[in-house]
Amino acid sequence: MSSPLFLGLDIGTSGCRVIAIDKENSLIARHTVDLPAPVQTGDAIEQDPEIWWQAVVQVLRQLLTDIDPVRIKAMAVDATSGTVLLCDADGRPLHPALMYNDARAEEEAALIRKIAPPEAAAATAASGGLAKLLWLQKQSFAKNARYFLHQADWITGQLSGRFGVSDFNNCLKSGYDAQNQCWPQWLDALGVKRDWLPQVNYPGNPIGSASGERLRLKPYRAELRVNKDGLIVAGSTDSTAAFLATGANQPGDAVTALGSTLVLKIISRQPVAAADYGIYSQPLPNLDGGNAAPLRWLCGGASNSGGAVLRQYFSDAQMAQMQARLEPEKPTGLDYYPLPRSGERFPVNDPELPPRLTPRPGDDLKFFQGILESLARIEKEGYDRLQQIGAPTPARIYTTGGGSQNPGWREIRERLMQIPVLNAPQTEAAFGAALLARRGWRQHKMMETR
Repeated sequence: MSSPLFLGLDIGTSGCRVIAIDKENSLIARHTVDLPAPVQTGDAIEQDPEIWWQAVVQVLRQLLTDIDPVRIKAMAVDATSGTVLLCDADGRPLHPALMYNDARAEEEAALIRKIAPPEAAAATAASGGLAKLLWLQKQSFAKNARYFLHQADWITGQLSGRFGVSDFNNCLKSGYDAQNQCWPQWLDALGVKRDWLPQVNYPGNPIGSASGERLRLKPYRAELRVNKDGLIVAGSTDSTAAFLATGANQPGDAVTALGSTLVLKIISRQPVAAADYGIYSQPLPNLDGGNAAPLRWLCGGASNSGGAVLRQYFSDAQMAQMQARLEPEKPTGLDYYPLPRSGERFPVNDPELPPRLTPRPGDDLKFFQGILESLARIEKEGYDRLQQIGAPTPARIYTTGGGSQNPGWREIRERLMQIPVLNAPQTEAAFGAALLARRGWRQHKMMETR
């Protein structure tokens, strides 16, 4: 009998990725298909959802040349929660999707900030799902709407044939109260069309119908040779799936991502929030747990500092050459606050905070190390800030993003933090989604044996 496989499908900004893992979480196959850039006109940033689906079809076709479709037992999808659309009763999009960084809904975001509780993750910028929902309700095509869906929801509907289902993580910035597991009453003061809102599932749970039947994968026309008995499992956001991929799974486990910005996240037993610093919490799926209410929370914040500042001064080739010559045991003494432009929210809240990158020494290597040391200090201040509002003390920190390739920066951070700083063995969101698919299959098997 063929051993089971579990698929994670990640719809990113630049590409669509699929990963297959086995019961031991070993990576069996991986494929990627590029996506074109969204269309931008001022604050409007859109993309035709059919582009995503054709990429899904293409990447699954590639995968199915490597594995037997019969082995696929479950699939989960992750994507960016801020990418949303309205669909009709048959799941047909009524307009180009609003991408995660579409910023047209500023007026709606201002209204939300007046009405939503300050700890609500939906009380954010115009790029949040709830602000976009309010904007979409005003458009002429909204008269034919039946579903408000996030990007991952629509792909899940395409795969299963059932629309109107989502998960805690994708719905968080659309107004969902994950702590009380409901769409809260304060949404009514905003005029939200509740009948458009999706049914919300715990990430990693098999998605069920109203009759209790588990949703299955369905072949889409003649384009996919999928196992029709494979389960559809509730997915997550791309960032949460990437966190799961690292292996962090205990309260106090933290992940620092150094990409264009510096993003910190830590597992907590209790949700914490501080709107002034952009800190909020979302449920973290327990990969070994059952249907109980979430007992673990993922809280964090994002600094405007990060890799974008480094690229203002150095090319990738220059940084690769210099990182081998870093001397973590010899601090530079340089005290910078590296920002790409004025303004910071976390770990300090100062919209006028200017970049501080002087004095600049004549030695580029010393300047490079000074910036890295300053990034490490911002990271430490960020975890200190999270502790101040109730998050646990970091026990160990996993590293993802471009910074994970820099062992000198890791040593600088470890000397400052005085805790283990580790490179994550896996960092791809698709891998985290595959772990959710495996969780859903295991849960389903346990239910069958009762």
